[in-house]
Order: sequence, then C-alpha cells, then structure tokens
Amino acid sequence: MTAQTILSSLALSTLIALPASAQDDSFSVTGTEGTALAAEAVTDFDEPWAMTFLPDGTALVTTKPGTLFHVTQDGEKTEIQGMWEVAYGGQGGLGDVVLHPDFEQNNLIYLSYVESLDDGATKGAAVSRAKLDLSGDTPKLTDIEKIWTQQPHVPGSGHFSHRIAFGPKGSDQEGYLFLTSGERQKQTPAQDKDVNLGKILRLNDDGSLPEGNPFAEEGGEAVADEFWTTGHRNMLGIAFDGENRLWAHEMGPRGGDELNLIEPGNNYGWPQRSYGDNYSGVPITDHSADDGFTKPKAYWNPVISPAGLVIYSGDVFSDWQGDALIGGLSSKALIQVDLDGETAQEAERFEWGKRIREVEQGPDGAIWVLEDEAGGRLVKLTPA
Repeated sequence: MTAQTILSSLALSTLIALPASAQDDSFSVTGTEGTALAAEAVTDFDEPWAMTFLPDGTALVTTKPGTLFHVTQDGEKTEIQGMWEVAYGGQGGLGDVVLHPDFEQNNLIYLSYVESLDDGATKGAAVSRAKLDLSGDTPKLTDIEKIWTQQPHVPGSGHFSHRIAFGPKGSDQEGYLFLTSGERQKQTPAQDKDVNLGKILRLNDDGSLPEGNPFAEEGGEAVADEFWTTGHRNMLGIAFDGENRLWAHEMGPRGGDELNLIEPGNNYGWPQRSYGDNYSGVPITDHSADDGFTKPKAYWNPVISPAGLVIYSGDVFSDWQGDALIGGLSSKALIQVDLDGETAQEAERFEWGKRIREVEQGPDGAIWVLEDEAGGRLVKLTPA
C-alpha cells in the first residue's frame, strides 16, 4: 500500500469494540492489530480541548468554554485565575496551550482562543502569551499580551484551527512559533494571499515577523509575511518529528482527511484539490501528479476527523517511536500512523467509543488522551 492509497480498508466492522468496563476508572482497549492498552481515567472536564505537560510532571488543560486548569497526574485539578473571556460557541472557544521553549527560565505559556468583534457578528482566532505563576496558593496568569489574530474576522463559528508548535531546539527552526489558521469554512481564503486564513504561519515568539518566510513579497498589507504554507482547510494537529520535519493533519469535507508533511512555500491545494467532496455532494477534483499542489502523505475515506497530534519519542511504547498518534472525533478512535522518513501509513486503530480531542506524550513516556465534549475524561495509556 503506497502513501497515496486511500486508508479506508479498516471498515468499522473490523474494529474491536471497547469493553463494557470502559465506563470504569480503569479499562483496556485492543487495537485492530491486537495491541492491548491499559487505560486509567484520572479526572474529567467540561469540553476539554488541549493539554501540555510542565517540567514538574503536572499539566495544563484548556476547556472550550474558557477555563484553564492546572492538573496533577493523580487528577487533582485547580482553576488558574486570570483567564479572559473567549467567544465560546460552535467550534469556538479556548483552544491550544503550549509552553515557551525556555519556560523554565521565563514561565511563558501560549494560549489560542476565539475572539469576537462587532457584538459577536464576526469572529477570529487569536494567540496570547502570559506568565504562569504557580508560586502561591492560587495559580494565576500575569503579564498577558495578545500577539496574533486572524485577519479578517468573519461571520461563523467554524474552522478556526489555532494549533501551535514551537520549532525544536537544535534545529534551524528553533524558537519559531508555528500556527495553524483555518479557512473559517469559507474555502477560497486558503488560496488568497491577502488574508491569513487557510494557512500555516511562522512567527517569532513575540508574534513579530521573522525574516525568511517564503511569501514575504506577496499579498497585501504585509499579511503574507506570516505564511509558511498555503491551501489548507481545518488543521487541528501540528507537530515536529525527531528529524525536525513538520507534520500537520487537516479535516477534509466529505472524505479526504489528510496528513501532510509541511514544507515552506508549498501549496496544499484546498479548495481546488481534495480527496473528498463538498458536503453538498458536488465533487472536488482529486489531486493529480501534475496539478502543482503538494499531495498528502496519507488520507482517509471515510474520514477520521483528526484532532490532536503527537509524534511519539518515548520508551514505554518502544514499537511506536517516531510514529504519529492522532485522536479521532467522528471515528471515536486513537489512530497510530507509521512514519517512515517522508512516508505515512495507518498502522493500527484503537476503537474508543468516545470522541478523542487531544493526544499528548507524558514525561515518563505514557500516552495521555482527552475525550471530547461534556464529561470528557483525561485518560492515561500504558501497555496492557
């Protein structure tokens, strides 16, 4: 099976159902290739969206309605004070949370969220950074500074994307902030050089424009100076692998979810090319070898609705080193994708029975997932 082959051979009937004990704090789940995972649910949240681990092994968790929590691995959670109001509704709300690469020196964290203008008539994603103060009895944010926003704000509550990754230390992208900016369900902005919708962006850590971005000479009002790649739809996962390659996945329409290797200056084709069709049933032209657009390394029909992405580097799951782990929303599954250099192929799927919003690697190498929606659990995964 080549990287361009549709990855739909795993029909739902072949997936191994989650046992009845999945509602307990401890349960197990078995993948389509027979790999067994031991799962422990440690706490739950109201619509959790993202998480990241702190150097001391505790974690930060965002919830879409706008609350940021400090969470221990035993499930004790404390609301962090100082959060601002976000535009909650539809796909909007509080989004990603990541640490500055030098967090241990500067205590800076980055939060993405949706804001509204014109009394809620238009909305857009934004990113702010703040200092995290855990020194007192009540954790709080200080020195809050908005550093980026989608341009323009438009009506609607979908396809904000707003996932964040920092370039790895020791790489030529060290310290740069990479950000997914969805096309807001408007399609054509993904190919428009005058707006930053439907793009992956590269910024300095303070939100300013770095030198060397590939579209710096194009577009109006210098917004194209932010672009790293163009032609994207709705990207809810972005991560660097161990060889400093950048990967991102994005949701297709009716079919055609993608996993892309992100290379500067490339155009990934949306909405002119896709392996899916419009929701109306109107077909979209498939990629062809000579269409001038960068093709996905893997794609899915039917969709998995990818959300959350980590490229595993730990020892607990030694067979997974270098592989991508993706949460599935509509597929209600955890998907393992074998990455071999610049190729990608689904390797195993773990039927979960619940929408998975986020996947992270813990400091000891365990895998942690956040389930979506009200009552979404924080679950720790180890080998069974």
